Amino acid sequence: MKRLLFASACLLALSAAAQDNKITVSGSVQSDVLVPQNDEKTGAEKTGDVLTNTYAEVHLQHRDFEAGTRMEYMEHPLPGFENDFKGWGVPHFYVKGRLGHQDDGSSVAELTLGTFYEQFGSGFILRTYEERALGIDNSLLGGHLVLKPAKGLTLKALSGRQRHYWEWNKGLVSGADAELSIDQWLPSMQENNVRLTLGASWVNKYEKEDYIETPPVRRPTDTGYSYTTYSVAQPKFVNAWDVRANLNVGNLSLLAEYAQKGDDPSQANGYIYGKGSAAMLSASYSKRGISMLLQAKRSENMSFKSKRNVLGISSAINHLPAFTQDHTYALAALYPYATQLADGEWAYQAEMGYNFKRKTALGGRYGMNVKVSYSYVRAIDRTALTPQSTPLTSSLTKSNMAFAGTEGYTSKFFKWGDQTYYQDLNIQLSRKLSSAFKLNLMYMNQRYNKTVVEGEGGMIHSNIFVADGKYQFSNNVTLRVEAQYLTTKQDEGDWLFGLAELSLARHWMITVSDQWNNGLTDIHYYQGLVTYNRGAHRLQAGYVRTQAGYNCSGGVCRWIPAQKGFMLSYTYNFQQ
Repeated sequence: MKRLLFASACLLALSAAAQDNKITVSGSVQSDVLVPQNDEKTGAEKTGDVLTNTYAEVHLQHRDFEAGTRMEYMEHPLPGFENDFKGWGVPHFYVKGRLGHQDDGSSVAELTLGTFYEQFGSGFILRTYEERALGIDNSLLGGHLVLKPAKGLTLKALSGRQRHYWEWNKGLVSGADAELSIDQWLPSMQENNVRLTLGASWVNKYEKEDYIETPPVRRPTDTGYSYTTYSVAQPKFVNAWDVRANLNVGNLSLLAEYAQKGDDPSQANGYIYGKGSAAMLSASYSKRGISMLLQAKRSENMSFKSKRNVLGISSAINHLPAFTQDHTYALAALYPYATQLADGEWAYQAEMGYNFKRKTALGGRYGMNVKVSYSYVRAIDRTALTPQSTPLTSSLTKSNMAFAGTEGYTSKFFKWGDQTYYQDLNIQLSRKLSSAFKLNLMYMNQRYNKTVVEGEGGMIHSNIFVADGKYQFSNNVTLRVEAQYLTTKQDEGDWLFGLAELSLARHWMITVSDQWNNGLTDIHYYQGLVTYNRGAHRLQAGYVRTQAGYNCSGGVCRWIPAQKGFMLSYTYNFQQ
């Protein structure tokens, strides 16, 4: 109730200030509804008569002032959200003020009080954001200050408590960031289309000091073995820092970034004290007709939470990109990869796209685009430190790799570990065969370590084939058809997927699809949907049967159970 009153007061105050009626009102409504049914074959359960995740937000802006709020209703949430998001309330509310303007129109100073989102650099030590499909909202409640005291210089400072579903964690997250665009000071760099940005960040987590008792640790003695339990101190303060440089020369872009986190024994890393680190190099090149990307990342022990004794995706302060593609085709996304924050990983990604020109031997009449992408994720080298060789004055453990209360393990920076976590090689071809017909083809070879990502299942090797055709009958009628096939000898065996999508009169879309496991289970997962779009409104209704699995984005995943039933989805975005 206090949050609702605070948000209402902010909006009313801003409305009252808009005496000249030059106020901008924007917002959105999103409601996803499921009428569930039991399904013995898939394990889907009817957990209520009507389930919904509903969001409504509004933002008001007047000159240099802004305020906003968001209400969320999940008293009877969709499957996968019932264990943490059940309830309703106003978790997002803020008021923002701006002062002064630079030549580019940006504010010299900006202060936000309430809840806010922020990212430092690539997010290695701080990224707060909202992703509703995954149930992520790790916003901070407190104060956020942005200053631009000189040309090309941006300073940020923040402090707040992090959202943990319907509460805010008791710990405090504080930080500062500085970013300087060197080219803004050197006209010669601008004349030669050269841009250089340097950045540095610091984040501190404060949490009340605590102690944890380790399981009994076996030590050799003259007469056999003794078992001792140790008390591991969990520090009040954990500091992390990040430095980065981004150079752009014409069509070439280079990014180098390094981050380090202090001793942070937590449930995620098995209560060890070893420092965490993340290093990344990325190079990209793009001009008309061609694009290339090469990047590598090494991370270890980088799970960074505002509440140390929680697992999963909640209370995460930072984010490490997965360096794997977020595939949109159903079978290509069947085995998505989740970044291994605590264990660490070496991750590599390479992409190349090329457009063959029109009226050439390979380009044909309309031209052709080819894209090749490769991702590879490997374990880092880890040699466990046992109690026999290490004093129990520091940190972490994971399974049998190390012991709580020790430094956990040693690791050689450039040496790989003995496990492949993920590999993905895919080739995509897009070609317009006539003025009305366009064809997309994809082949993907994938290796997915299900034991690492999900806890069990071993290594899954799969080959995936996709054909996607789109035919435009007229300006108002378009038909798109997909056919996909995944073949593997592991897990549940082969899969087939088919989809037909008919667009009518610009506003209507009718979609039917079936994902069939013709291996172990012989189960069909089908959908029939009708979608209507009109201006800022979008309404979708239909009948669905979906399988249990992980829903992932950017290396962050949430487990979603099987579902069956009637569904309805409505979204509305407005501004006036």
